[in-house]
Amino acid sequence: MPKPVIPVAVVQPRLAIPPLAREPGAGPLADTRGRGLRDLRISVTDRCNFRCTYCMPREVFGPDYPFLPQAELLSFEEIVRVARAFHGHGIAKIRLTGGEPLLRRGVEELVAMLHEAMPAVDLTLTTNGSALKQKARALRAAGLRRVTVSLDSLDDATFRAMNDADFPVAKVLEAIDAAAAEGFAPVKVNMVVRRGTNDHEVVAMAERFRGTGHIVRFIEFMDVGSTNGWRMDDVVPSAEVVRRVGERFPCVPVNPLHHGEVAKRWRYEDGAGEFGIISSVTEAFCSTCNRARLSTDGAIYTCLFADRGYDLKAILRGGGTDEDLSRAIAAIWQGREDRYSEIRTAETARARKVEMSFIGG
Repeated sequence: MPKPVIPVAVVQPRLAIPPLAREPGAGPLADTRGRGLRDLRISVTDRCNFRCTYCMPREVFGPDYPFLPQAELLSFEEIVRVARAFHGHGIAKIRLTGGEPLLRRGVEELVAMLHEAMPAVDLTLTTNGSALKQKARALRAAGLRRVTVSLDSLDDATFRAMNDADFPVAKVLEAIDAAAAEGFAPVKVNMVVRRGTNDHEVVAMAERFRGTGHIVRFIEFMDVGSTNGWRMDDVVPSAEVVRRVGERFPCVPVNPLHHGEVAKRWRYEDGAGEFGIISSVTEAFCSTCNRARLSTDGAIYTCLFADRGYDLKAILRGGGTDEDLSRAIAAIWQGREDRYSEIRTAETARARKVEMSFIGG
């Protein structure tokens, strides 16, 4: 039996920080396409207790998979330093991700540190929900503002098969209720839609959360990483999702809340709330992408589909100053050219890319 391919994040060297193209000045940063920098996604661990087939398939991420040793992970203090440097360039939102971020010991302490350092920043977290019920109160008290929960099916057998960890739907639904009770309302619920696997549940998912105040977001199955077996035939276009939902529950499009918002919003005509669609495959939003990603071990990725990141850990652990960090971030963003989803082909889809579990979704 052939050995599984080790994901790119483990084996690829880091990119060197490019030279600063121009002094950033007092205004916001812009890349080569004029895109600003608004959101920072921080992966706090590369580990997860699920083995979702579109993210961490068990045949690759098995018992012998070489997860990062503790010493290679950024400390909470290092994460806050990087976040503050990004904040100096206009970051308005920080999302903690993973892997599964609630597996990182003491993650609520990191939330408190980030909130204290940057109280005006919109501080959010994405989780599979497995530990959210136990941690919701502490996270809220620490300053977390919003949570997003991944839930790919309401059918227990389908959900257990997709998470490949025999984790029941009921516990995720309990976690959503617990989060709402602690003040995390609305909760956003992410469903990755894969044809022939769970696409028959699109309308049921919409119906389950209509009128609850929570917001379902239907996400096209993407060719992230190199191990999830992505095929275009498995993608359910978001236009089809909207059509299916709209045939049951009439809906109308809603304007975005801000420039560069990833999810397109749809409102139910009867006032029962809204849902969103994320269409990276069929309706690329590269032209307005304003997100940077900090990996678990201190590299900056300027695209979810990148193969390598820029090394900030060398600055953090090599005696670099906060000014050094700030200038490195400016240089990285000024040189950014990414537009993967606009140029996606069968060949690029097969190319080696960083795994989503390493830099977050």
